[in-house]
Formats: sequence, structure tokens, C-alpha cells
Amino acid sequence: MSDVTTAEYNEDGKYLRKVRSFVLREGRLTKGQQAAFDQHWHQLGLDYSAEAIDFEAIFGNSNPVVLEIGFGMGKSLVEMAKAAPEKNFIGIEVHKPGVGACIMEAAELGLTNLRLYHHDAIEVLDNAIKPGSLSCVQLFFPDPWHKKRHHKRRIVQAEFAERIRKILAVGGVLHMATDWENYAEHMTEVMAVAPGYENLAKGSDYVERPQHRPLTKFEQRGHNLGHGVWDLMYQKVD
Repeated sequence: MSDVTTAEYNEDGKYLRKVRSFVLREGRLTKGQQAAFDQHWHQLGLDYSAEAIDFEAIFGNSNPVVLEIGFGMGKSLVEMAKAAPEKNFIGIEVHKPGVGACIMEAAELGLTNLRLYHHDAIEVLDNAIKPGSLSCVQLFFPDPWHKKRHHKRRIVQAEFAERIRKILAVGGVLHMATDWENYAEHMTEVMAVAPGYENLAKGSDYVERPQHRPLTKFEQRGHNLGHGVWDLMYQKVD
């Protein structure tokens, strides 16, 4: 996935400032992706506004809403939406070809329970999502910023955990996954002290990959090479 605007901290964890680690990435769209934008954005796209969106008005029902931050090319997000018509899904991605690819697949399947933002995730989370309105927030394979001096750029920080807690309903879940063990450890350290959450793992910091999260080709390749993947699920209890 693409990284998002987040906070920067010093080595002691003190908040310094917000950092925009990207600009909206236009990229080069294929003809199919551009056609998908032209033909289906009005059905599947959400134009950013600083006002909170009305899920019932958008989806025409009151089903639970799952939001994914940084869906890449959207293949797994489309697969999840197809497999769970009883839920609604919102995806946020800054890479325009990824948004186009996701629109193309969703349109081909005729999905009605999926909407997409091509925008900065933090602005969407802070302004366009009503507090306490989401059943799940998904953050799969965020940029690990693997060099130690760059760890402060990782999206998972105390401020992020609190931001997500505000928009989750009580009982809602923050589900994260990473293929970097150091980042997985960082996530557990952040979430261990984040107020209002309970780790859903039993006897471990991590859960087995739930069936609703599709196994990607990249991930399967990693498994075949002996690489690990860590899933973390935290439920909002307060």
C-alpha cells in the first residue's frame, strides 16, 4: 500500500508535527483503468468533502461498514466485498492506477457494496467518517519504513490508534497485517498502551489470518519461501 499523511515523532516518541509523506500519485493509467474511471466513478467513487458522509444514503442500507486504508490494486478488497454482501466496504488509496484497477474489477462484478476514495487517508478519517460508525478498519501491509531512523514515519503510532478508536463503533475491530516482524512488534507495542482496545489474540500477540482476509499471491510466495506474516486484531471496548 501507499503510505499516508501521519505524525512525526522524535526518538523518545514525542509528537513533533504532521508529515505528508506523499502527494496524490496520478501514475499512468491503462486504457481499461481510465475507462473504468470515466464510466463508473459516479457509481463507485466518493469525492472527498470535509463533511461526514451518510452511509445509509450512499449504500441504501444500514449494513455494517468496513474501511480499508491503502488497498493497493484492490484485488483483495474486491474479493472481500464480493464474499460479504451483508457488509459495506470503503477503500482509500492514493495511487490512481490502483483505484482504477479496483473500479474496473468491482464494475465487472457489479458490486454495489463498495465505494472508493482517491484521497489522503488521514483527511478522510478525520473529516468524512462519523465517530463510532465503523465495524472494522483494515490496514494491510503498510509501508514498513524498515530503517530505524524512519520508524517515526510509520502510520501505526499512538495518534493513529486514537484516531481509529474514535471512528470505530464499540465492538468494532482494528485489523492490521504486516510481513515485517519488526513492524509487527512495533504495532503490538503501540496497541498495548492504546486506551480503549482489547487484543483479540489468545495466548499470543497475533491471530491466525482470518478467512475473510484473502491470501494474496505475494503473500503466498512469501509463505513458500518461509517468510512470516503477522495479523493483529484489536477490538474497541470503550
